[in-house]
Amino acid sequence: MNLKELSHQIQKKCSFLCVGLDTAIDKIPDFLKKEEDAVLQFNKKIIDATHHHCVAYKINTAFYEAGGSKGWDILKKTFDYIPNTIFKIADAKRGDIGNTAKQYAKAFFQWLGADAVTLSPYMGEDSIKPFLEYPGKWAILLGLTSNPGSKDFQLLKIENEYLFEKVIKISSQWGTAENTMYVVGATKPEHLALIRKIIPEHFLLVPGVGEQGGDLEKVMSAGKNSHGGLLINISRGIIYAGSGADFAEKAGEKAQEYRIQMERFL
Repeated sequence: MNLKELSHQIQKKCSFLCVGLDTAIDKIPDFLKKEEDAVLQFNKKIIDATHHHCVAYKINTAFYEAGGSKGWDILKKTFDYIPNTIFKIADAKRGDIGNTAKQYAKAFFQWLGADAVTLSPYMGEDSIKPFLEYPGKWAILLGLTSNPGSKDFQLLKIENEYLFEKVIKISSQWGTAENTMYVVGATKPEHLALIRKIIPEHFLLVPGVGEQGGDLEKVMSAGKNSHGGLLINISRGIIYAGSGADFAEKAGEKAQEYRIQMERFL
């Protein structure tokens, strides 16, 4: 999915919502746990209930990789179930040397069918370039994360600049706004505004609204650009909105609530 197509979906649905399918077996409704492929059944019901309200799904692969070969099978079937009109993100946070990166790119783009994969740019340009060789696919680089440990390195000052500023300025030259996005946590809207000045045309994947305390209005004000430019990821606040037989309906209602809140910013 290219930038024009993604922007069109945002305008069509009046939504910036990305639903995180970080599904943990211990958190799904008890009645589902008795079923074979319980996580897959949960994911399908959540997708059915939410796909009208979101423009993207982000799937943290760790929740599936932990299940071994069966987990990978569920991961693949989940990606296959998502409608092709919706942007599919493999949240894998990979980062390795060029030859290994080529294999990761092949795995996530060709085998899994993801539109994008999250990556760490720490090892430099050759660790990212293989992901930029696929037309219509995206590298989503870690820009400024919302976890407490981000202060250990990302917020270090070097020559009057934060390290994350230097990383974004340099890495934004490796690709273009057509194939590179950045992860920027919603809990730091003042830094998000700074990042938007550095990369005015790039899409930003923004986790942290809702359960982690990020403010939607501040994120939209600081991060939105002329073609939308934002994917607001919400995971637990939507997929675990209900724990009973109506869990999918509750998830759909919560997704709709967020979409309505986002609609006024278009």
